[in-house]
Amino acid sequence: MAREIEVGPEADLAPGVVRGAGRYAVGNSADELFAVTRRCRHLGADLADGSIDGEGCLVCPWHGAKYDVASGRMTRGPRGVFAKIPGMDAGYRLLTRVLPLGRGVLVKRDGTVFVR
Repeated sequence: MAREIEVGPEADLAPGVVRGAGRYAVGNSADELFAVTRRCRHLGADLADGSIDGEGCLVCPWHGAKYDVASGRMTRGPRGVFAKIPGMDAGYRLLTRVLPLGRGVLVKRDGTVFVR
């Protein structure tokens, strides 16, 4: 059996919540739980400190890159000073087509969520 990491009570994962569990950022996007590897492809920011936007994407807390939580692909590249570098946004989006965020498998047991 794969190693499981306890995330916590399912009731604590309300829509919009993101938290860290081992190597994963686990959260709730539009009442769908997800687990993706927690390091942003841009500069390694901890995505467990990120947020869920109105489109249901995980947003990097450092530079605002957005990720589709179902596929792990970046849907918008870094913002701020990084957005002003030609090709940067498209380059990161292309990178995550080939190398998306990893995804964990969520398991619910007795009201508790685990990731493996």
